[in-house]
Order: sequence, then structure tokens, then C-alpha cells
Amino acid sequence: MPVSPVSPASPAVPVEPRRCHHRHPVRVYWEDTDAGGIVFYGNYLKFMERARTEWLSALGFGQESMRRAGEGMFIVAETTLRYLKPARLDDQLTVTVVVTEIGRASVTFAQEVWRADTLLTQGMVRIGWVQPVTPRDASVAQAGDEASGEDSFRPARIPARILAILPTPISASKG
Repeated sequence: MPVSPVSPASPAVPVEPRRCHHRHPVRVYWEDTDAGGIVFYGNYLKFMERARTEWLSALGFGQESMRRAGEGMFIVAETTLRYLKPARLDDQLTVTVVVTEIGRASVTFAQEVWRADTLLTQGMVRIGWVQPVTPRDASVAQAGDEASGEDSFRPARIPARILAILPTPISASKG
């Protein structure tokens, strides 16, 4: 998927063009806010998750279908967020997704939440690839070990077919 600058003419996007791999629109609903009508801080992670999931789905990586097929799936391994300004009820936001690093078993993203030309939140999210524990893996696991559960996963290398489709990382600027 080619990298495209964000168009300043588009609604709810940054005025200064920023290169990103995906943009996802989000409207702030009552359920996203606290009693004061300001977005609850944990919901920014939900907005970022939706943006990454929609982008990965557009690339052909349906999380549930890969999991059901026993291939594996991505899970969130690490996050950091920097809150700059609040989003409020009924705001129309844009969440950007930028791949900044691709490792053997993880992908790191820089993500931002914008309201028009105002940057509200900056984040880093690292997702790791995991595969289901096989019967052989489970037999090695000790009694009571989480790895012996039916829905257990173990870290693994990202499959080559996925790596082949992921875009070239863009350096994250330090702000």
C-alpha cells in the first residue's frame, strides 16, 4: 500500500501534510466521554485499535479469520500515549497509522489523533505475532501453566506472506 500525504482539503485531517499509511475517521459519542463530555483517556487506545484493525483488514489480514485458521494473530504488546488536548462529544476525529518498525515478530506503529488541524494525542503501539499452542507445545507445558489452555498462544515470527505486504516503515519523528 503506497504512502500518501494527508490532504489538507479533507475534513478532520491535519493542515500540514503528514505521511501516513492509513487514516481512519472517528466521531466521538456519549459512550466515549466522561460526565464532562471529554473523551475518557483509555478510549484513545480504542480509536487507535480501530484504525489499525481497519487498515490491516484492508490489506487482507482479517484477525478472526487468521485466528480461526490456526495461522496466528497480532496482539498488543506495548503502548505509550501522550495526551496534548482533549477531544469532546460529537468531535470528528482522524486517527493516523504509520508503520515505524518491522521486526521478526512485531510491528511498531506511530499513531496520532487529530481534530481538524489540532493534534490531540500521540501514541506508539507495538503489536506482536502469536500462534496457537500446538498439542506438542501443550504436552511440554507444566500442569497449571497458562500455555496449556485451549486458547493459548506463543510468540512467533510474522509469516512471510504478511511481511511481504506490509509497507516500508516511515521514521517516527520525536516530538
